[in-house]
Amino acid sequence: MNMPMQLRLYGREYCSLCLHMREQLDELSRQRGFHVNWIDIDDNDDLEERYGELVPVLADSGDQEICHYHLDIEALDAWLAKCQHA
Repeated sequence: MNMPMQLRLYGREYCSLCLHMREQLDELSRQRGFHVNWIDIDDNDDLEERYGELVPVLADSGDQEICHYHLDIEALDAWLAKCQHA
């Protein structure tokens, strides 16, 4: 059985953009077969410094950014297609 592709969503609990992207990704993850790990950057000084003004940031498991601020469905689909053909 294959494990679903893993993505990371960096954000903050009180950030409306972050929560909106999280909701969008919850729906899409069921449809397209990936899993999103939510990471609150306020729990980690290094992550807060790296992503502070960019959140939400959607990244792959290697921390390559897919998109930030708003969900870019085209960028996500391109990433998913690349991973399925790898």
